[in-house]
Amino acid sequence: MADRKGATDKQRYEALSDFRYQLRCFLRFSEDAARAEGITALQYQLLLHTQGFADREWATIGELADCLQAQPHGVVALVTRCEEAGLVQRQASATDRRQVEVHLLPAGRRKLALLAAQHAAQLAALNEAVRIAAKIRD
Repeated sequence: MADRKGATDKQRYEALSDFRYQLRCFLRFSEDAARAEGITALQYQLLLHTQGFADREWATIGELADCLQAQPHGVVALVTRCEEAGLVQRQASATDRRQVEVHLLPAGRRKLALLAAQHAAQLAALNEAVRIAAKIRD
């Protein structure tokens, strides 16, 4: 019985190892692709997350901080850099004056579309690694 458990553990480790490898490959690809377009990986993620909410095409600083797993003051600085690059624009919320909305500008929309298309093929490999890892359970 110990051999069977050992084999199962080994399969799980192999699947998890492959998943981590594929995830790192995806992240590296994403970093390199963003850099090739003249922005950082975090700037790309910010552009992406502005479009990640249903029924609207903007996100608040707080929502972006949550998506990026960052502190709001750090996201404010990131938004400032994206504004300076002509990618996004801040707008005061019409419904809650405490909130600031971040909207894509045409240049940001173009960069996002180009990078998202480049990521599609890479996502297929990552999806396969997730599928395999999910099959291996305790």
